[in-house]
Amino acid sequence: MKSIEVEKVIEPISASDGAGVKLKRSIGVEPNYFDPFLMLDEFGSENSEDYIAGFPPHPHRGIETVTYMLEGDFEHKDSTGGQGRMTAGDVQWMKTGSGIIHSEMPAMKEGKLHGFQLWINMPASMKMDKPEYHYIDADKMSVHKDSDKQIKVIAGKFQKAEGPIKKHNVEPVYFDVEIKKDKEFNFEIPSSHNSFIYLIEGEIKIGEKKHDKVKDSTLILLTNGEKLKVTALTKAKFLLISGKPIGEQIARGGPFVMNTKQEILQAIDDYHNGNFVKQ
Repeated sequence: MKSIEVEKVIEPISASDGAGVKLKRSIGVEPNYFDPFLMLDEFGSENSEDYIAGFPPHPHRGIETVTYMLEGDFEHKDSTGGQGRMTAGDVQWMKTGSGIIHSEMPAMKEGKLHGFQLWINMPASMKMDKPEYHYIDADKMSVHKDSDKQIKVIAGKFQKAEGPIKKHNVEPVYFDVEIKKDKEFNFEIPSSHNSFIYLIEGEIKIGEKKHDKVKDSTLILLTNGEKLKVTALTKAKFLLISGKPIGEQIARGGPFVMNTKQEILQAIDDYHNGNFVKQ
């Protein structure tokens, strides 16, 4: 069984999005696309000025967005009439499909806000499907816990803990792993998948080969293989995210990701002409 090793270590860049929310962006910069993953942002601050303006109404087409809250509260509203409040530990998995207009605004005036947003590409055959949501409440999330580690399973399966996202075209794995110092996390991943670890805090070693030091808020692209071994050099917390590549040409236009430039121009035209949201 081939060992999974470190392909590349990437320091996220400081960026802002929405109405000026400060964040750290990794996928979406370099690499610009790690099929099927289009973007990964970590947002978080104890200074309300860094997040209070939030993400006012904006459109999406052709992608999935996965928002995972670690701390703080966010309120969501969208063009389908859906709305809800996300609190610590909650996940919103949104398939935008043919188009949705939504807002994500802090439901707090002060305190710490911390979370992640992942963008996943959709294949051409699904890009114009009806929007769809999965809400995962923190208290209903499947969790594996033993003396060495705790794994919250958002997608995929770890031993008996299984996430609610099933029969998905990219067969995703999305784990939140907390591990004690000097302990190991071992997991088998299909060799067909592209995988990465986003280290949130602590220091870890991956695989059997020597690699650059990785510590706190770091993106680690992994080689293709089957056997992943992560050793915690300190107490550590990280996300493991993996998915099967779609293998199609993409065209990007801000919040729209399609397969051709013409489809992007059509999305822009639909948005400006009021034909964007399909009923």
